[in-house]
Amino acid sequence: MPYAAITYRVIPGHEEEIAEIFAGFQRVDRPEFAGESGEQAGRLLGTAVFLKDDVLVRVIHYEGDFSAVGRHMAAQKGVHVLEEKLAPYLAERRDTRSAQDFTAYFRDATMRSIAQLTVDTHPTAPRAS
Repeated sequence: MPYAAITYRVIPGHEEEIAEIFAGFQRVDRPEFAGESGEQAGRLLGTAVFLKDDVLVRVIHYEGDFSAVGRHMAAQKGVHVLEEKLAPYLAERRDTRSAQDFTAYFRDATMRSIAQLTVDTHPTAPRAS
């Protein structure tokens, strides 16, 4: 079950305002999401948001097709409300009003994953027989 991280460059000095925006975030309507042809493509397992100076990172724990996560998020009203409230604090303006623009930003802002370690991949984990 992989993780992904999405970056936002924000204007420093607004940590409390940004924290308030995320505290009021409306969660997605359902954790399951569909692929392009409507079949179930995976589900969201959790998210976390971190902020330090001018970098905000949203970590997404999911299973399935990550490209479908962006499409699912683009269709969520709460995501667009958050984007609108966050806009004044962004160092780099972007247009995420349409599903296509949001999905493009989501894809382009994804950090490169260089390691993902879990208890399942630990050398002492019991092997299935």
